[in-house]
Amino acid sequence: MNLIELFILAVGLSMDAFAVAICVGLTMKKATVKKAMIVGLYFGIFQAVMPLIGYFAATWFADKIISYDHWIAFALLCFLGGRMIFESFKGGGCPDRVCPVETCKDRNCPGGKRTDNKEATLKPDEMLPLALATSIDALAVGVSFAFLQVNIVPAVSFIGITTFVLSMIGVKIGNVFGTRFKSKAELAGGIILVLIGLKILLGHLGIIPL
Repeated sequence: MNLIELFILAVGLSMDAFAVAICVGLTMKKATVKKAMIVGLYFGIFQAVMPLIGYFAATWFADKIISYDHWIAFALLCFLGGRMIFESFKGGGCPDRVCPVETCKDRNCPGGKRTDNKEATLKPDEMLPLALATSIDALAVGVSFAFLQVNIVPAVSFIGITTFVLSMIGVKIGNVFGTRFKSKAELAGGIILVLIGLKILLGHLGIIPL
């Protein structure tokens, strides 16, 4: 996997965190650089650590299934991408599993408009579940990295940094514009993951160059 492909994958993988960061930014009275950096660090660190865990968990048996590892990578990426595409059509509000706080001011959040205007505190009890929820997909991508024999340290560093930057941007977008870009981000991220999975499969089948 070359640098360009890794960058595209990192962007696609970080779209889930980007979408949630938009929801977090929506709850803020003012999205300062410090607050955006805190959100970015939560999502960026988890998005880097989870594929690392998946990579080492899968490394011990990767050589046993080398003849069809590309099919597994393809299936994982298509499943993750397909789920993101599906969720992008579910509506503009924050989904249940990633609604940032009980005081979310998004009118489209499950349960309707919140009456409490208290903003998110960005404390660990609020942010850790969000960071974990948005990084589960990265765990599966780490498994794919093991099968594809990707140089894992640069890869996860790249993913973490990309997620950090895009999450900061997402906080600002949510604070200024609301959730109008959330569905588009999830849709774009899902399409990217599916296309990368397809490219891996076609490359290993010899249909296109790796």
